[in-house]
Amino acid sequence: MTKRITIANVAKEANVSMMTVSRAMNNKKGISQETRQKILEIAERIGYRPSGVARALATNRSSTIGLVIPDVANPFFSQITRGAEDLAYLSGYNVFLVNTDENIDREKAALNSLLEKQVDGAILCSSRLSCEDLNKYIEDFPYTVLINRDLDLLVENSATINVDDSFGTQQAISHLVALGHTKIGLFAGPEESTSSQRRMNGYLQGLENNNLPIEESLVVSSSPNTNGGYQATKDLLSKRNDVTAILAFNDLVAFGIYQACEELEYSIPDDISVIGFDDIPLAALMKPSLSTLRTDKRELGHQAMQTLITLINNDEDIAREQTIQPALILRDSG
Repeated sequence: MTKRITIANVAKEANVSMMTVSRAMNNKKGISQETRQKILEIAERIGYRPSGVARALATNRSSTIGLVIPDVANPFFSQITRGAEDLAYLSGYNVFLVNTDENIDREKAALNSLLEKQVDGAILCSSRLSCEDLNKYIEDFPYTVLINRDLDLLVENSATINVDDSFGTQQAISHLVALGHTKIGLFAGPEESTSSQRRMNGYLQGLENNNLPIEESLVVSSSPNTNGGYQATKDLLSKRNDVTAILAFNDLVAFGIYQACEELEYSIPDDISVIGFDDIPLAALMKPSLSTLRTDKRELGHQAMQTLITLINNDEDIAREQTIQPALILRDSG
């Protein structure tokens, strides 16, 4: 019978006290980040797993965290999930991952389920709920971190981490204008998406910054996937044959643009330049390689989980409103 690895084994291996190991495992202050990381790595190497039952009894917590995302098939969200889960695992938390499939009713059902499970906190990524509904759920969860959503009034038990989509979009517009483009299409995402709204604002501001007129016919709604990009491209180009550049809602939408352009015999970038969002792994492998706005997705998930665990432990001040700026990655598509 294999002997169970205990906290004492970790303490001995790390040459620290069991109290120090406990503080590291529970992300408590009072030890250096270097010591914390060393202890977590040793615990991982020798196979120590905190006892969920003991921890729950001692802390009145379940050691579980809810993570709600709109589309598990989208590499952007799967990378966020990976970053969040990696840190949760090292910190002794289990993650309940819920995919809402861009469906508001499914999202509400998922949040209700997480409340019933009495999770210690929840990360809501790109929630599609209205502000009114979102505020109600945040009041019910012990702690909440929102990714790519704002709150009208930030409450004590919550924090937000947002990608500055407007800034990124303005960067992309300025780059396309510098290439000589004046008819630039925008494929907007779901109406409920905060990112879509911010990118629309950045698009309009980018046109104004570059003294270009706003033309409503250059903006097309698109589902946030490859088929959405394909359909939106055929729709736009059937009405506007003067379009020379398209800014896609995300990289999956950009892949759909590639498919439609190939079918319609438009060359990228000779006839149409394309810029995506997110920089998922396939973006660099496309032919031509896709220019896009990069966000470090794993780091975003890691940061959200770190913020939530800090809120749960309530042992240090944190920035309740954090913003990440995307970087424009120029490749062959424009």
